[in-house]
Amino acid sequence: MEYTIRIGGQAGQGLVVVGSSLAKYFSRKGFQVFTHKDYMSRVRGGHNFYQIRLADHPISSSRDRVDILIAFDQETIERHRQYLSESGIIVYDSEESKKEFTGAEFVNIPAASIVEEMEVHKVMANSVIMGGVLALLGFNLKIYGEVIGDIIHKSDEVIETNIRAAQKGFDHVKENFSDRSSHELPDLEKKDQMFINGNQAIGLGALVSGCKFYAAYPMTPSTGIMNYLGSKAKKHRIVVEQAEDEISAINMTLGASFGGVRAMTGSSGGGFALMNEGLSLAAMTEIPVVIAEVQRPGPATGLPTRTEQGDLNYVLYAGHGEFPRAVFTPGTPEQAFHLTNKAFHLAEKYQIPVIIQSDQYLADSEWTFAKFDTDRLLWQDFRLRGDKLAETDNYRRHAYTENGITPLAIPGESKNLVVVDSDEHDEDGHIIEDAETRNKMVRKRLFLKLPQLQKEIEPPALYGAENPENILVCFGSCLGVVKEAMENLAADHSLAMLHFSEVFPFPLTDKFDYVELLTSARQAICIENNATGQFARLLRSETSFKCQVNINKYDGRPFTLDSLTGEINEYL
Repeated sequence: MEYTIRIGGQAGQGLVVVGSSLAKYFSRKGFQVFTHKDYMSRVRGGHNFYQIRLADHPISSSRDRVDILIAFDQETIERHRQYLSESGIIVYDSEESKKEFTGAEFVNIPAASIVEEMEVHKVMANSVIMGGVLALLGFNLKIYGEVIGDIIHKSDEVIETNIRAAQKGFDHVKENFSDRSSHELPDLEKKDQMFINGNQAIGLGALVSGCKFYAAYPMTPSTGIMNYLGSKAKKHRIVVEQAEDEISAINMTLGASFGGVRAMTGSSGGGFALMNEGLSLAAMTEIPVVIAEVQRPGPATGLPTRTEQGDLNYVLYAGHGEFPRAVFTPGTPEQAFHLTNKAFHLAEKYQIPVIIQSDQYLADSEWTFAKFDTDRLLWQDFRLRGDKLAETDNYRRHAYTENGITPLAIPGESKNLVVVDSDEHDEDGHIIEDAETRNKMVRKRLFLKLPQLQKEIEPPALYGAENPENILVCFGSCLGVVKEAMENLAADHSLAMLHFSEVFPFPLTDKFDYVELLTSARQAICIENNATGQFARLLRSETSFKCQVNINKYDGRPFTLDSLTGEINEYL
């Protein structure tokens, strides 16, 4: 069993409130839920929609087909009616759409008139609509109050009024559209499930990893990370700083990290461009830093509220000079949580920048999870503190060591002087010009650290057949939709998929020889949300393996299950 609901209209009409409320309701009822947003960059005007897919089995992508279309305006009906399933329903208010429809698929809920009769604020019309939709699906309003309370954060009186408005919509549907019982869904056992998006998962991963400082300038679609950490700042004693720009943000973050705390910054592609000098500064000074880069289509401002995987090459090679870094590309909120934790661990262990690369699709999509496995969390304090620092004589911030990693001291906590410089420097941190010291420092920072770092990188995850004739290859946020497409096609084809979530340094083959698997298959199909197949080229440059087929999407929208399944099937 599964169902898809799409809510369409303009910004400011309450789409997100309605969508989030329904999605949380379904999650608490025990359903598996996946949502995604499609919204304009304009504050007012332009068409937006919020889509919810719910099922009694695991799901991880959106579909084209719609079972209930909630239309807040006439344009929604015109745009999305074509996607309606055979028994689909369009919920609308004829007063708002300025037109009355007589088709069997239409359910007219006079929400505006109902709230006018109730003499309450017109925004409560959204609760009327939600009540009507829950009636169509055969649910009740028992947990509606707690859900709407979590969303709007208002007084008990306001929440009670919303519940009364929802009851009006519920009763209207029961009295006038009782023949739509074919849309009733089973009542599953109520569950305590996590309902979380990619940005929140990165923020949560930072929180459990001991992050105490986050600086950023708001930039869609990365701002949700700052919002999440800001909401937890007081309770967990985190400094969250809205900087005047991204240059300030990364430099503040480096200062905090140098001062002794775990620190992080984040932005989207345009903001990350401004951080490049700070990225190189982190490498030269060997200051640990974690950076979240949440992609949107470029170049320049591009499509600010859309999605793309077009920044992979950029984060791999950003920053002047040669230095080690790690790049993680999570495919689910759960992966985002754990990879953020691993990012802090490796940044501190190797004193390097680590980049978590997400995108608008993963950032804003919401998923249900039973829980995250906290037993897998990594925690080790790599700083030289307290008595160990006080007992250290002749401390040198960049002293040569066998593994290239110098003990990381905190300035001001002992008699030892901690010196760093953006110029090339000696072991004490003082500027140099001679060739011999330069060679030693490059060897320390790059050639000694990089092989160790590469051993920390996990190979791609394999799903499906163990010895397949056909292999689907993807990275990052494509995981969910590619995996579901693979499962849909596996009954008729020898098929598997490889998903890469740790892409730099590129994973070795000692734990899992994925290159041999690719080579032995009849064909490999690489699926990416960009125009030039950046991951396919990275795979070839690192392993010499070339995928026979590339499927690329670069219109600013994510892959949907139905269309991607059809496209893959053409090649199979």
